[in-house]
Amino acid sequence: MIYLKTDAEIDLMRPAGELAGELLDMIEAHIKPGVTTLELNDIVHSFTIKRGGISAPLNYRGYPKSMCTSINDVVCHGIPSAKAKLKEGDIINIDVTPILGGYHGDSSRTFTVGMVPEKTKKLIEVTKECLYLGIAEVKEGARVGDIGHAIQKYAEAQGFSVVRDFVGHGIGKVFHEDPQIFHYGEKGRGLRLETGMVFTIEPMINEGNYRTKVLKDGWTALTIDGSLSAQFEHTLAIRSDWTVEILTYSPAEKKKLGLTPLAQA
Repeated sequence: MIYLKTDAEIDLMRPAGELAGELLDMIEAHIKPGVTTLELNDIVHSFTIKRGGISAPLNYRGYPKSMCTSINDVVCHGIPSAKAKLKEGDIINIDVTPILGGYHGDSSRTFTVGMVPEKTKKLIEVTKECLYLGIAEVKEGARVGDIGHAIQKYAEAQGFSVVRDFVGHGIGKVFHEDPQIFHYGEKGRGLRLETGMVFTIEPMINEGNYRTKVLKDGWTALTIDGSLSAQFEHTLAIRSDWTVEILTYSPAEKKKLGLTPLAQA
């Protein structure tokens, strides 16, 4: 069941989204060779608490940490650990979901650790472009398949593949709700978008095969062939006038882009 939000409810979600963006802005300075993913987790957790928030991933369906840290061939849901130490040339996706005022804000970015090869830079750039191509399809009359088609068409044209096993999702007072947002598909197919929908778009793009496997911990998803994977994610809302608002831009990003809260898409 899809819970459609009013404009007033969307306004109430904005602080949580902005906090998610702030967390990702903040953590970038700490991503460097030698740091452990547990250290990064603890920094994010402390920052969230100081801002009056709660880290939604912590204890969610048994997940043991406050965010996800997915390194290199980890597609998503990597668990922070004192044993996972970043090294030069790694890439890492940081996925955060703070709760503020009872609402969730969900966002992720892929960062580089020091210098990385040009092919790796291209993977990251293409993945970010896929996110915004998907967002650009969110408009009156569109369907979920339009989002997935735009992402898949571009990623595959660049020589990469789109993960099928994990999708974007509705969000609000509940962490994961309908609708499901696929990052591949056919144009003109699937659920028709409506005003009041709030959901994530979070494409996971692989260098190699799109298939994944999950470790025995029940969370950590890897590429089936050991190839690199990147991901970017935003939470967005469709307001009553069909304005599409990206809720997880940080205040600093909004200022840099010259955006007002209702002119972000």
